[in-house]
This record gives sequence, C-alpha cells and structure tokens, in this order.
Amino acid sequence: MDNEIILSANNPQGQLSEYAEWLENIKSQYRNAQLKAAVKINSELLRFYWKLGHDLVTLKAEERWGAGIIERISLDFKEAFPRQSGFSKTNLWYIKKWYAFYSLSDTILHQAGGELEDLLFQVPWRHHCEIITKCKTIEEANFYLQETVNNGWSRSALENALTANFYQQKGKAITNFKEHLPAPQSKLAQETLKDPYNFDFLTMREDYDERDLEDELTKHITQLLLELGKGFSFCGRQVELVVSGTSYRIDMLFYHIRLKCYVVVELKTHAFQPEYAGKLNFYVTAVDKLLKQEEDNSTIGLLICKTKDETKVEWAFNGINKPLGVAAYELNNIIPKEIVSKLPTIEEVEQGLNKVDVSNKSASK
Repeated sequence: MDNEIILSANNPQGQLSEYAEWLENIKSQYRNAQLKAAVKINSELLRFYWKLGHDLVTLKAEERWGAGIIERISLDFKEAFPRQSGFSKTNLWYIKKWYAFYSLSDTILHQAGGELEDLLFQVPWRHHCEIITKCKTIEEANFYLQETVNNGWSRSALENALTANFYQQKGKAITNFKEHLPAPQSKLAQETLKDPYNFDFLTMREDYDERDLEDELTKHITQLLLELGKGFSFCGRQVELVVSGTSYRIDMLFYHIRLKCYVVVELKTHAFQPEYAGKLNFYVTAVDKLLKQEEDNSTIGLLICKTKDETKVEWAFNGINKPLGVAAYELNNIIPKEIVSKLPTIEEVEQGLNKVDVSNKSASK
C-alpha cells in the first residue's frame, strides 16, 4: 500500500490527473530514448563491422593467416560471444565485401562524418548486404542508400527497387523542366519521373487500347501509385475540362504532394507522335486555368507511351512553354488473341454458376 497513490483530501483528483499526464510524458520520452538507442546501436555495430572489414582487407587476412582464417575467426568469435549473432562465416564474408566495395573509391574512404555517416551508418546491415550484392558501382549503391534513408525503405521495399532497377529509371524521362520550371522545382520534378514505367502488375489482351489500359491501371491504382513513386495522389480519371463550351477529358489526373502541383497523365499504347505533345500542352494549360489554385505550382504534363524517339520528343517540345515529360512503359503480361477468343465471357461464367447453384439446390431436396 505504501507505493499506491491514494485519492484523498490531501491528494485530490487534480494531482492524479497531473501524475497521469506526467507519466504519459515520461513514457513517451522513454520510447524515444529506446528508438535513439536502437539507431545508435545499429550505427555502432556498423562502425565495428567497418573496422573489422578494414582489418580483413588491409591486413590481407587470407595471405597472412591462411585460407581458412574467416572460418577460424567465426569460431573464435562465437566462442567468445556465444549469445551474439552476426559472426557466421557468411556474415564475415559480407563484412569484408562491404568494406572492399566502398574502399575502391578514395573519395568515399576520406569522407569524414557527413555523408558517409548519414548513409553508411544509418542504413540497417541487411540492407547493406542487398545493396553490395546487386549494385555494380559505388554511385549506384549510394543512390540506394540515400533513397533508403530519405524514404525509410524496409528491406522488402529496397529489394523491389533493386529488382526494378530503380536507379536506371529514376529521373530518366525526357522533359523540358529546366526551361520551364524554377531550379529547385525542376530538379525535384525531373527526379520524380521515371523511364520506363513498369506495368507488369497488369495482364492485358494482345489488342488492348488506351481505354483498356486506363481501366486496368485504375483497377490497380495502389500498384500504379507505388510505381509512380512517393508523393502522387490520385484525383480521378476522365476528368472533364470545359473550354469555351467544349468538353475535354484527361486520361488521369494526379496531385503531387512534394511538388505541390497537378500532374496530367495521358496514356498512349503506340509510339510517341509529335502531335501528342500539343494535346498534352493544351490539357496542362486548361488545368492551370481551371483547377490550379494560387498556392499551387505550375501543372506538369506526363505522356506515358509504348515507345519514344528522343529526337522526335525534343523537337515536339520546341516552342512549347509548359513543363512536359515523356516516358515509355513496359508491359509483358499479354494474352494472345487466340487464347482470349477461347476464354468464356462474364455472362457465360455467370450462366455456368447459376446452373451449378440450381443443381445443388435440386440435389439437396
């Protein structure tokens, strides 16, 4: 009883409320301290791995102590620290490979604190193992390190980005952003667009058209937003714009949170044609005039087509004063016509299900 807080004349309800508020505050501080400790522990562990990798590489451990030295180190560490993980033979090879990968660049090695600490020592160890296994250059690895830190990628998110070759895609769309957007905005907008976009989360019949593609992308809007990248918010499809009494419809309209602007997306299932740029420019102008608010930045237009020719795109952009971009898409899950013709229609499937239902009811009587 001595440790209980008792409600009495000397300990009114207000004091209990004050205690509860203090308790919640101190628990929150403890959770924050735990989080910081976890980050610090990860950072300190990575620093230890870096030093261990440095020794294994610079001391030329195999030459100095024999070919089986990594396995011997693993056994000795496990004996000294039986409750600690991370000293398997495989992990020690990763540690050595990690240091060796980055030590190829004197620039990386001589970075003090700053970028080196932010990137190398803030990313979880298993992320590092994925990166050094799948990246060919330090520049590519640094890109994925930076994206992991900026976006808080889980290991599975990183694996997906590596598999999709996000490094080669990001910022590769052909645009005129440098000419028609202010410097900070143009750089972020360029980095936001990809080329190509991967639509392999769709399965289409061989003779699909723009409306079919739009329908399927809308049905799979979650996957589409993931493919477009962080910051895109879906506003709608076939958005109507009325100009001088004439109705026009945009394939898909998005709003980008970080860019603070509308993004008009037009879909083409064929190769880029110069006239597509003029139509997209018109839609972007219409959104600027009809939807854009004072606090919004300039609307961006993105044309996603089956294929594109860089020269045709650049020439088509000549004389256009709105920020536009063109990217291709990949879609490999195609059902051949001969198979589609043999598949039952929805009506036929429903009729079959009705027959089964009737048969089951008859059998149960």
